Amino acid sequence: MKVLVTGGSGFIGHHLVAALAARGAEVRVLDVRSPTHLVAEAEYIEGSVLDSATVGKAMAGVDQVYHLAGLPGMWMPDREDFYRVNCLGTETVLAAARSARVRRFLHCSTESILFDYPGSIGAASAPAAPPAEAMPGAYTRSKALAEARAMAAAAEGFPVVVGTPTMPIGPHDSNLTPPSAMLRHFLDSKVQLYLDFIVNLVDVRDVAAGLILAMERGKLGERYVFGGESLRLSQILELMAVISGRKHVAIAVPGGFAELSAGMLEFISDRLTKRCPSGTAEGVRIARSASDLSIDKAKRELGYAPRPIEPTLRETIDFLLGTEQGKRLDEKQHPFRTAAE
Repeated sequence: MKVLVTGGSGFIGHHLVAALAARGAEVRVLDVRSPTHLVAEAEYIEGSVLDSATVGKAMAGVDQVYHLAGLPGMWMPDREDFYRVNCLGTETVLAAARSARVRRFLHCSTESILFDYPGSIGAASAPAAPPAEAMPGAYTRSKALAEARAMAAAAEGFPVVVGTPTMPIGPHDSNLTPPSAMLRHFLDSKVQLYLDFIVNLVDVRDVAAGLILAMERGKLGERYVFGGESLRLSQILELMAVISGRKHVAIAVPGGFAELSAGMLEFISDRLTKRCPSGTAEGVRIARSASDLSIDKAKRELGYAPRPIEPTLRETIDFLLGTEQGKRLDEKQHPFRTAAE
């Protein structure tokens, strides 16, 4: 079996590539970045999903496609980049896959488009992608549109299934994806100002296993959520204090205050610094609407079985405190980004 993984150098992508290679698949990776952890059996191609020629070459001879490539986060100097990479990039990969007549196509989406925003109530259980116009910002709009493109292809008979991770954590997150960046931020903060919302943490290796299960057993045109355990952020902070042995003062802030403050930080970044803010209004809106998404469908139809999250949280904290990447928060990362693809 020859498999293409777009975005395979990322956090989820690396673990997915390793899992596929361990199963004997011939894996090809297409990513704009070189991997920080090479999987010896995989072939790596450096390139963008916006480059149709490169995508076409990467697609040659492929049986299955896992489309993970995307632009995560809540802020870019040009918000249109979210649409270009997440939506148009998905269109480019879908078109190449259809032309190459691949047997199965998995589109990796995000939980943040499934929460109950005004105008999208019940989106998590609906078969169609949620309406983009109901999304709380540019990132979530781009991801809703991308999922809509994948669902439209499925409706036209192309063998597409959608996999939706929640917030993956685990080892080897060298670039600090948003969930790890959030944990790193609070580990570094003596005074923790936080918005208490529901966070569903899942082991990244369980996400990789779930995506493979969806590819192999998922019903075409269906969405499967791959989550772990839902905890309030206040509970996570308490666990982190026990695990790390670090003392903190945690202060919960109201949602309205958090959104106003994040909006001001975003305004300063847009107009003055041109650097990623430590919070965005879209990120706070997502947090305020976050809910416990059901993984029952993935369990029932695919046999998905996530592990308890506390050991993974311990492993993640050990990694963050024990690596050079974990000793500082990268200036481009911040705690209110959504889960990375």
